[in-house]
Amino acid sequence: MKTICIFNQKGGVGKTTTNINLCSYLAMQGKKVLTIDIDPQGNTTSGLGIDKKKISLSTYDLLTSDISINDAIKQCELVNNLYIVPSTIELAGAEVELININNRENILKEKLKEVQGMFDYIFIDCPPALGILTINALTAANSVLTPIQCEFYALEGVGQLVNTIQLVKKSLNKKLEIEGIILSMYNNRTKLCNEVVAEVKKYFNDKVYKTTIPKNIRLAESPSFGLPIMLYDDKCKGARAYEDLAIEFLERQRR
Repeated sequence: MKTICIFNQKGGVGKTTTNINLCSYLAMQGKKVLTIDIDPQGNTTSGLGIDKKKISLSTYDLLTSDISINDAIKQCELVNNLYIVPSTIELAGAEVELININNRENILKEKLKEVQGMFDYIFIDCPPALGILTINALTAANSVLTPIQCEFYALEGVGQLVNTIQLVKKSLNKKLEIEGIILSMYNNRTKLCNEVVAEVKKYFNDKVYKTTIPKNIRLAESPSFGLPIMLYDDKCKGARAYEDLAIEFLERQRR
């Protein structure tokens, strides 16, 4: 079992879109996948068709009370082999509630021990901030998968991203590594986009996935319908890109 944190301190780079669709395509490939929505906005939860009003136990309960993670896991009705620990807006209060808890950085890591070996992959969708929720995710993970938007400001955050990972690795999780970099919102017709790609590849070398995720209207629309792109429009460019990404991801795991 491998636990992967999808993280970038910059918002709007495609973290949740990547989490929903990569998990869905991996599940379609026959892998048993658990995704943990640790973002109070709960976009992974709603993006997989789950009604937040009907959630009885969520990531909030997992982090703030003495429940088993097995009690919080829901099977995704849309995709076989895909499971989720959903999120609600209550999770926003967890940052404050956990301040005085001993060993608060390791709560999620300890909970995950209960499902050791039950899944092929666990993906954790993080908020775009370095608070206690993200620290829990980074401490529990084996590696970090980072979407980077193909625009100028993305480059400004690269150094900060690497420093954050190194800081967590030094103080909380010595095994934490960079799983890979995914270039999102890619448009090969613009000079700036290609320059950003070149700079990211120069910095991260073979950590950068060959598969890029294009700007795609259908991809942007699918979350509002509570569907992964494979169920919304499996013929669009975005769907083909995420299917290719899942295949490349699995190929890298076999190396």
